[in-house]
Amino acid sequence: MTEIVSVRFNEFGKSYFFDPSGIDIPQGEMVVVETAKGLEYGECVRSNHQVEDDTVIQPLRPVVRIATDADNKSAEAGKEKEKEAFDYCQKKINDFGLEMKLVSVEYGFEGNKILFFFTSDGRVDFRELVKDLAGMFRARIELRQIGVRDEAKMLGGLGVCGKQFCCSQFLTEFHPVSIKMAKTQGLSLNPSKISGACGRLMCCLKYEEVAYEDLVKKAPKIGAFVETPFGKGSVINVNILRGNAKVRLEDGYDTTLKAFTFEELDILGGKGRRAEYITAKAEGRLEEAGFTVSPERVRSFEPYDITALNDRPSTPARSSGAAQRREQKPERKSKNDYKLKSEHKSKIEHKLKGEQISEHKIEQKRKSVLYPAGSTAPAQPQPIESSKPKKPHHKRRRGRGKS
Repeated sequence: MTEIVSVRFNEFGKSYFFDPSGIDIPQGEMVVVETAKGLEYGECVRSNHQVEDDTVIQPLRPVVRIATDADNKSAEAGKEKEKEAFDYCQKKINDFGLEMKLVSVEYGFEGNKILFFFTSDGRVDFRELVKDLAGMFRARIELRQIGVRDEAKMLGGLGVCGKQFCCSQFLTEFHPVSIKMAKTQGLSLNPSKISGACGRLMCCLKYEEVAYEDLVKKAPKIGAFVETPFGKGSVINVNILRGNAKVRLEDGYDTTLKAFTFEELDILGGKGRRAEYITAKAEGRLEEAGFTVSPERVRSFEPYDITALNDRPSTPARSSGAAQRREQKPERKSKNDYKLKSEHKSKIEHKLKGEQISEHKIEQKRKSVLYPAGSTAPAQPQPIESSKPKKPHHKRRRGRGKS
């Protein structure tokens, strides 16, 4: 066993093992450690503890000291210098016209090294930029190209779930993510729905895969032929997280979808087994085909007592509503009114049966009976009369030339 402490240099970065050098370092304390790059300033995320020798990569770097007030002020000054270096570098990138995007700047604790992180679609010739930066800051300059996932981790933001990016919150390493993981979890294969803000597949597909794999083993596939407490049916939909499946029943009168838990379902086979069941049921040889006969269920109807609605106690709101409905209800015509109109129509038709009268005059006669003087008749559109008198038909020109 080896005694170590875990130190992290970034807020959401990876933690590294260091030798405490006999110092009892509490969790959350800022320390100065020795690394391959020199002295670095970091936070102790786990105090002294023992780990297996196989998990430690030798040589184990030591913790120099617990950070003093001077170390804390030096680290704060480095943060201010990072902002100035970022603005200056961004300006020079625009001046040189380089196709690169500056993401972040990291100032060394000792002040002798500055690290610039950027993203780019291809290779960038930044030799002139490095010379300019080195002459400006009088320190060792290093430009490091990173991927879009590292960019999202440094910048941070909110994902489609409404929470902070997993990579900038608790993920310390990026694992490969495949489209097969989205299929296992039953997600839509639309790239816009399974991709994060970085444009890559969402990281949560990876660390949720193990839980989904265990659930999928218990779940039936869509289209499976299953036995349920209500009879046999086919699986139409599966909800892995809730642990239930919707089944369309094949037996009895009920053809609606019913939800059952995975424990209530007994898988009989796939679509081929369902076809065998339907054929055997039609021929009346279910037992020969290896199927159990489901008991017939009789549909029962319970009479509905409609008088219970009329026995409800009257309330002021209910009474006012009924009064409003009675006032708004149009007055119904009596049977005598309809009978009188039909008699008038039959008399007119009988009277004019043998006379040669135009339909227009018949309609006028009907209106005079149905709507006597003083009553309102429905408005009829009137033709627009022209002020210019029309010529007789024998004097009108119909496409003939001038005479």
